[in-house]
Amino acid sequence: MAGQRSAPPASSPHDSHVPAAYWLWLSGAACSMLGTQVMAFAMAWSATGQGGLFAGLVLTMVVLPRILFSLVGGAIADRVGAWPVLTGAAAVMLALMLCVAGVASQAGDAPALLLVAALAIGLVDAFHFPASASVPRLLVADGGLARAASARQIVFQLSGFVGAPLGGLLVATAGLAAAALANAAAYSVMLAMLIALSRRGLAQHHQPDIQADPWWRRSADGLKLAAQDALLRPALLLIIGAAAFLLPLSSLLVPLLARERQWPPASAGVVVGAIAFGTVAVAGIVTVSGARTRPGYTAATGLLVAAAGVTALALAPTFAVALPAGAVAGVGTGLFTTHVVPLILGNTPRTHTARIQAVVLLAQSLPLLVTNNGLGALVDLAQASTVIAMCATGLVICTLAVLAASPTLRRT
Repeated sequence: MAGQRSAPPASSPHDSHVPAAYWLWLSGAACSMLGTQVMAFAMAWSATGQGGLFAGLVLTMVVLPRILFSLVGGAIADRVGAWPVLTGAAAVMLALMLCVAGVASQAGDAPALLLVAALAIGLVDAFHFPASASVPRLLVADGGLARAASARQIVFQLSGFVGAPLGGLLVATAGLAAAALANAAAYSVMLAMLIALSRRGLAQHHQPDIQADPWWRRSADGLKLAAQDALLRPALLLIIGAAAFLLPLSSLLVPLLARERQWPPASAGVVVGAIAFGTVAVAGIVTVSGARTRPGYTAATGLLVAAAGVTALALAPTFAVALPAGAVAGVGTGLFTTHVVPLILGNTPRTHTARIQAVVLLAQSLPLLVTNNGLGALVDLAQASTVIAMCATGLVICTLAVLAASPTLRRT
């Protein structure tokens, strides 16, 4: 049954220990995350040079295949295991980045290259993300999920903290090709780590879904479970709100704000890094001390804190003021992610882990399909600071609405 839960294969659900296998995997994942952030900022900066509408279109090319194929990717990872999917995705991304680097070295940041590369990256992500996000649930007992998920969040945000300024520096000094080569190098390290760990029997942690249902039905099981669960449903609604009004901040709105105020690309990267730094600070505390006892309520509170930081960023008159504003937005983001991720993982059956993570990716991607294009077009018509302020308002409204409609989330 879709909602049947099963115990961890090797340890008690209350065991807070995070095994060595998880830390080894995370060290390899850190390299790929860093390369991804370098490439993401380089592509965002190159795209914003063509205007806000085109930048939104490039981001849409990343999001669209995620929407179309993430549920399939999750079903495959639950069926054959996360490890084969992760290894294949890393190999494909390595080859893709080498191709992008070759073309960019001749054609520069041509609009057609940006669109095709974004589409290909999004397709790989549709299979990579559900498998990668399921690893904490597969390797760590319930009692250690908050620490494991927070450690993964630290790595992700540190990669943003370092990767965004590095991406800005590379694209300003050596062009898009250099950023693509950096990403290729990062994924080569990740691929080598995955192969090495697979030889240690890490794939044996997989608990396959043995249902005989057709692929389309197994793919839809995650949606069915998420819609029926009293905690998963409001948690995913919060993720939708964050995706619509918070995620575009680093990928789209800060680069546009920097161009509007004539900041150099490296300065825009530092503001994005400040957002990541705030998130890392919170994730570090949670990794050491554990999450708060009411993760649902704390996650919602984090979004309200993030909205305050986004508002301050919109009102910031100078680069120096934008930095602490970005850090506040990052603190709120950290509170949200470090509590909503273990909340979702802990309420997911192990046989459906990747499929629920595919639903999470869908919840992040569907709003971006609208907001990336809409916000990019709005910036072409109005000031970026005005659009950022609108995002803060939308985030507050969404968060309060979910809290009002879900007493279970408020009590959790």
